[in-house]
Amino acid sequence: MMNRITVFCGSSFGTEAIYQQQAYALGKALAEKGIGLVYGGARVGLMGAVADGCLQHKGEVIGVLPHFLGSKEIAHEQLTELILVDTMHQRKTKMNELSDGVITLPGGFGTMEELFEMLTWAQLGLHQKPIAILNVEGFYDELLAMINSMVEKGLLKALNRDMLLVSDDIHNLLDQMQHYQAPAVGKWITKDKV
Repeated sequence: MMNRITVFCGSSFGTEAIYQQQAYALGKALAEKGIGLVYGGARVGLMGAVADGCLQHKGEVIGVLPHFLGSKEIAHEQLTELILVDTMHQRKTKMNELSDGVITLPGGFGTMEELFEMLTWAQLGLHQKPIAILNVEGFYDELLAMINSMVEKGLLKALNRDMLLVSDDIHNLLDQMQHYQAPAVGKWITKDKV
């Protein structure tokens, strides 16, 4: 059961109107399914759009924002709850604590860093939550090709690649997340190899 989902996405809208439309639609879909939204706490860009989609359809929205960004007056003022933290690392940790899965929308460096940290934590067995990409208009096609290349070149196990759920359809993605089974992850380093 997914009570809350963390969404990582851009603090700008990007060049394609569909990015904003799909961010809003995702927020709306979460609200309609009774799934709370956890996100970065901003009112700007795709972050604001996903929050608005959820809030305007009576959903729960929890924002997690570092103090130094809150001082730049980008905090969303209509959230169910806004949690202020000291660092970006504390932000990710708190978002992880509050949610049962992750969806990534289009975004830049920060979005990529958040996605890959969650994937790395899953790979190490630190959590067993579903991690997903909403691949709006093929935004992540090149990244997915790069991930496949990592597998082909022996730098990533196919088992770990397959932890990443992907769809261009919101409801299909949520269904995949609902039925996700995390792989059994063994210890990579044993005491006799240290």
